[in-house]
Amino acid sequence: MDPSLPDPASSLSVDSVADSLKSQSLREQGNDRINKENKNKKVKLSLEDLNWDHSFVRELPGDPQSDSIPRQVFHACYTKVLPSAEVENPELVAWSDSVAGLLDLDSHEFERPDFPLKFSGASPLTGAVPYAQCYGGHQFGTWAGQLGDGRAITLGEILNSKSQRWELQLKGAGKTPYSRFADGLAVLRSSIREFLCSEAMHFLGIPTTRALCLVTTGKLVTRDMFYDGNPKEEPGAIVCRVAQSFLRFGSFQIHASKGEEDLGIVSTLADYAIRHHFPHIENISKSETLSFSTGDNGQSVVDLTSNKYAAWVVEIAERTASLVARWQGVGFTHGVLNTDNMSILGLTIDYGPFGFLDAFDPSYTPNTTDLPGRRYCFANQPDICSWNITQFASTLMAAHLISDKEASYAVERYGTKFMDEYQAIITQKLGLQKYNKQLVNKLLNNLAVDKVDYTNFFRSLSNIKADPGIPEGELLVPLKAVLLDIGKERKEAWASWVQSYIQELVASGISDEERKASMDLVNPKYVLRNYLCQSAIDAAEIGDFGEVRRLLKVMERPYDEQPGMEKYARLPPAWAYRPGVCMLSCSS
Repeated sequence: MDPSLPDPASSLSVDSVADSLKSQSLREQGNDRINKENKNKKVKLSLEDLNWDHSFVRELPGDPQSDSIPRQVFHACYTKVLPSAEVENPELVAWSDSVAGLLDLDSHEFERPDFPLKFSGASPLTGAVPYAQCYGGHQFGTWAGQLGDGRAITLGEILNSKSQRWELQLKGAGKTPYSRFADGLAVLRSSIREFLCSEAMHFLGIPTTRALCLVTTGKLVTRDMFYDGNPKEEPGAIVCRVAQSFLRFGSFQIHASKGEEDLGIVSTLADYAIRHHFPHIENISKSETLSFSTGDNGQSVVDLTSNKYAAWVVEIAERTASLVARWQGVGFTHGVLNTDNMSILGLTIDYGPFGFLDAFDPSYTPNTTDLPGRRYCFANQPDICSWNITQFASTLMAAHLISDKEASYAVERYGTKFMDEYQAIITQKLGLQKYNKQLVNKLLNNLAVDKVDYTNFFRSLSNIKADPGIPEGELLVPLKAVLLDIGKERKEAWASWVQSYIQELVASGISDEERKASMDLVNPKYVLRNYLCQSAIDAAEIGDFGEVRRLLKVMERPYDEQPGMEKYARLPPAWAYRPGVCMLSCSS
């Protein structure tokens, strides 16, 4: 997605689409919140008192078999299956009080002796109805057929005191029919990474699945980390993931791939998703103006009030575009953007090989499997997600839910929304009032040439003063800590950019103090660098969970200075660039 392209004429409709589709839902949520606050009660529940609901298994077709034997599953959205991971003296490694609050769960419940047993699957949670979801997907651009929850088992849905629906899912809990040739287990290494990044992304303000807790199983799991024929035993672990829904693009694709016989399931699943997760779309009024011209001549018209599925796919496209723009803003690379790893809610989902940019490199991929083509590298993420939206829209077309014009419009909306959001984010990161294409392009080129640390550069940028009289020899002083080992020619290039930047700052008319405060709210000091994860993993693998917990606390306040925690913002050490730290395979 080239941010330099001009916005299509329909870009003026971005906010009106989102506002029209969501306004009723927001009003209802606001009223509910006021009513709850008026009651002045803070609900704190035990595990036994959680308010379970099971709309997914109640309203959607299920597998008539309930065994975990790997097999093809037909005409079903899920298979009921129990956790089966072997467990021996499980331990609680880390937990999120923030996520407990979403569930109305009393934080004292984490102190229960049986808590690790319940969240390793060894002891059933009262009220849970466990199942594994069936889905397919395009992996590295190729249709892979049935995939599904091969090591994740959803326990059910919790309805909290605000009537919000939250699914609880154990990742690494054992085999399911979708495990194929794998064992359905997860190791401590990958589980720590998923737990920490789920929470770190949330506190960065990026939509994501969450993580309630992480427990060890007390058993060893064999993994070949680099797929090089040298497997080793590692500690097993299970993460309890939490999201309002774990539905993916591939949840719909799998049924459309099976021909006319299963197209009805695509419709049923779409109705379910809209009913529970996009209720405002059900209530679109015909009086709302949601008709848009498409194409170069503007003669084709898409009316989102006449087809709820068209309105739905447009919202999914826009949510996805907004998500990717935020990834690009913080320098996050997902690593495995297969269609089965794309949430219909616009959440970051499935943390495998991920990475935040250290030395700025648009071609960076954290996934060793992706090295030959770098399909999922940082710079490609916007285009790949556009491709994924196209595949999702094609699925709805195959099920006769939307037309080709409506599908094309959804992809168009993705492109416009991404550019709008990305430009707005970069403008905020620079502390400017309006987007300056030339300034941004020159900056990104400089960052790439000198392999500058992305996070620390933008954090340091707020220290530049809007003073055109600064002597040339002092222009780079505020950036001294991030512009390392550059020669005279590169210093001149940077000084030229800083001079142009200062001119923009002066034109904005904002005081240095006000600008620094606003920039520090959008440019994090702390991100979950891979080497920080690895340090926590190394300690945890010998039984010391303290660093995992400390790292979680730091990542819960990424925009604060946090005196005494500066070491977590340091440039990566030399060892951080070895395989297994900066890059990983899809193995868990």
